[in-house]
Amino acid sequence: MDSPCNTICKIDDRTGWCIGCARHLDEIAEWSSASHARKQQILDSLPARLAVLNGPESSD
Repeated sequence: MDSPCNTICKIDDRTGWCIGCARHLDEIAEWSSASHARKQQILDSLPARLAVLNGPESSD
């Protein structure tokens, strides 16, 4: 299974997710040794995270 990395590697201070692939540093680190099921779990979480990262800034 291919990594979702798109070489836009910068961690968002607010969420702790990479702004390119939306993975947390722990998920990035574990990717190469993760099981297929774990990789799928990570991949399944990314669309919602990307929506948060690409959405309007919170005004709180």
